[in-house]
Amino acid sequence: QVQLVESGGGLVQPGGSLRLSCATSGIIFSAYVMAWYRQAPGKQRELVAQITTGGSTNYADSVKGRFTISRDNAKNTVFLQMNSLKPEDTAIYFCKAGLRSQGYWGQGTQVTVSS
Repeated sequence: QVQLVESGGGLVQPGGSLRLSCATSGIIFSAYVMAWYRQAPGKQRELVAQITTGGSTNYADSVKGRFTISRDNAKNTVFLQMNSLKPEDTAIYFCKAGLRSQGYWGQGTQVTVSS
């Protein structure tokens, strides 16, 4: 049974930081491209950051220079370090594991940026 479990969300003030984690089980983690998506109320889900099996990364323009995605293959976990958070970063953040046509999603974690 494949499981992706996100954690680390919460309420933070503008300019603050959060570190999201996504712990996986039931997959060969090192073989999967891992990504973080987010979905704000009334908006479509969008790609935030992605990391390949080789460690290459790409980011949405809106988060470049503020967010960092990383992975720990020994712990089957992907992380998203979010700095300099803005109110427009408020959303539910989901992690996704992708391998060719296969894709698995976590249940999401809420991030709210507000003073």
